[in-house]
Amino acid sequence: MRMDSLDGKILAELQRDGRLTVTELAARVRLSVSSCHRRLRELERTGAIRGYRAVVDPSACGLAFEALVFVSITLQNRGTVFEFEQAVAALPQVHQAQRLFGDPDYLLRVRTADLPSFQRFWDEHLAALPGIHRVSSTIVMKEFVSERPILHQPG
Repeated sequence: MRMDSLDGKILAELQRDGRLTVTELAARVRLSVSSCHRRLRELERTGAIRGYRAVVDPSACGLAFEALVFVSITLQNRGTVFEFEQAVAALPQVHQAQRLFGDPDYLLRVRTADLPSFQRFWDEHLAALPGIHRVSSTIVMKEFVSERPILHQPG
């Protein structure tokens, strides 16, 4: 899908407030309601908008502790990668997981209640992951940029 500046404005507004009605959204981007609705449905159909959800404060849910975990695996063959990624995906404490180029192979964002909970997670789950070569982590001290909107850049 080729996006233009109006599509970019729609995306920017929805990232600021995903609960806007189509009428409110149309007014903000200066489109007719029917034109805005048509563009919105096309953005959803093509996957530019993958879904809608609430942004929840992890501390309010008892998950105030966050660590970044760096993982290198022993063999980078299809089987080891698949098995490792399936095991990580099954861990509810992992809130984000990314495969990287270079070393380390993976970055995991892990949330737990506190340091003792993270230590138990490390001992019981991280250490048991298939194909692990090396694991290291660092504690997040402060989050100061979060959920930054993705801006459409025409061209």
